[in-house]
Amino acid sequence: MVFISGSGVFVKVAFVGKGGSGKTTLSSLFVRHLAEQRDGHGTRAKVVAIDADINQHLGAALGLDETVAAKIPAMGDHLDDIKNHLRGTNPRITSTTAMVKTTPPGGGSRLLRVGGDDPVHALSHDLDGIMVMATGPFTDEDLGVACYHSKTGAVELYLNHLVDGPDEYVVVDMTAGADTFASGLFTRFDLLFLVAEPTRKGVGVYRQYIEYAKDYDVAISVVGNKVQSAGDVDYLREHVGADLLTWCEQSPAVRAWEQGRDGIALEAHNESALARMREALDARLQERDWAKFSRQAAEFHVKNARSWANRAVGEDLVAQVDPDFVLGPEAVVATSRV
Repeated sequence: MVFISGSGVFVKVAFVGKGGSGKTTLSSLFVRHLAEQRDGHGTRAKVVAIDADINQHLGAALGLDETVAAKIPAMGDHLDDIKNHLRGTNPRITSTTAMVKTTPPGGGSRLLRVGGDDPVHALSHDLDGIMVMATGPFTDEDLGVACYHSKTGAVELYLNHLVDGPDEYVVVDMTAGADTFASGLFTRFDLLFLVAEPTRKGVGVYRQYIEYAKDYDVAISVVGNKVQSAGDVDYLREHVGADLLTWCEQSPAVRAWEQGRDGIALEAHNESALARMREALDARLQERDWAKFSRQAAEFHVKNARSWANRAVGEDLVAQVDPDFVLGPEAVVATSRV
């Protein structure tokens, strides 16, 4: 029997924001910060870092050599294998072709656990215990024939079938701008960190995100970045109010790392900002609602099925929704008994 304890921390977070805001850098700093955490027994937290940005730079930001980062298997290139595994024996999914990015799990589906022995986590690269995954770059061959959502669809399926356990984190570096809201992927997270510079464009993206997310009860916290003065902090507070969680200052340490110089510690204030972000993320554990998570997945799937997927596949994909299925620890236990 597989059993997931109700104690511990298990949360999913995405970094979003406009291009150039520094969200990939902040994502990498936060991933490293999480990977250094220990539980009461001294065991390190499990961390999955997924690069879902159209510009694939998270691996390099985490310290991987660019040639090594480029060789991480692209989730988008293995979408059929991912679908075939997750489909399992679910009778509501007639074929792998009929499984689209929003297809939710149901009875017979295979569920995922962080770092499990499965075809999805097999695509990860181990970096000092961090599981680094990537959707894959948007290539010249994709231009005019595909959208980037065909790449991020693998991440949406992954999160829809994942039951994260104690002291496990999934951190996703999302594509820049409001493109995040082009699918139901933004509802798959316990918290969205919106990285905002203290500029009109920076806070403009915040207003855009709040407007898109207002009907879905999505938690958004603003993390100011590239802050240089108290005036910058005041500007952010004026425009985002209580949603401003913390902020990071311009970092000579990060610049040194980007220049290839090691052994330089991150500034104390920026370390404190990362700790504040972790505290906010861990607090979301108390609000985890698997029934709501499953309901939202079903709602977005029905919406996608009726708007485009039924025509594309040639069958009624609304029938894929299992009304009695709720993702969560109990579903993992039930699956393990099959």
